[in-house]
Amino acid sequence: MNDSLWMMSLLLFLEGGTLSFLTTPTLLYYGKFHAPWAVALAGSASSAAGSALQLLVLRWAISSRHRWMARFAPSREKIEATVRQYPSASFMALLLARATPLPDAPLKLVAAVVEYPILLYTLAVFLGALPYFYLLALLGREFRLPTWVILTAVVLIALGFLVDRLRARGRAKP
Repeated sequence: MNDSLWMMSLLLFLEGGTLSFLTTPTLLYYGKFHAPWAVALAGSASSAAGSALQLLVLRWAISSRHRWMARFAPSREKIEATVRQYPSASFMALLLARATPLPDAPLKLVAAVVEYPILLYTLAVFLGALPYFYLLALLGREFRLPTWVILTAVVLIALGFLVDRLRARGRAKP
């Protein structure tokens, strides 16, 4: 694996624009090679840019102008339920959601539906990610986990997620 900050930034940009399930191992890995503040700053900026792009795409996908996207976009009922559950996609809510390992997808969906300003969204994601990314980079620097340990953890978590999904699907069938 390349240990440059540019490669990390590219990975975190792509992560921010997709499912973001490799962010933690990426930061632990690159924390071994760079100062935590550099990893946090570059990583937060890249992740925020990717998240902003994802928000733009999501906003475009759920717009009523694109009926052909209906099969890929969340249903209107799902959007309305999310908006009821998370009535405010405020700056502070977005910032706090990004400062934790918890998924921020529900708030991102609300931000897309209410057309939250992209620049404010990007700033909230950037500022929220900074302390979290710094902490992960610091852990990576202090513990210097071997790459095989990080990759094994990713595979085990992915397998656990897959097993959980298969079990849920099996329970849902009559």
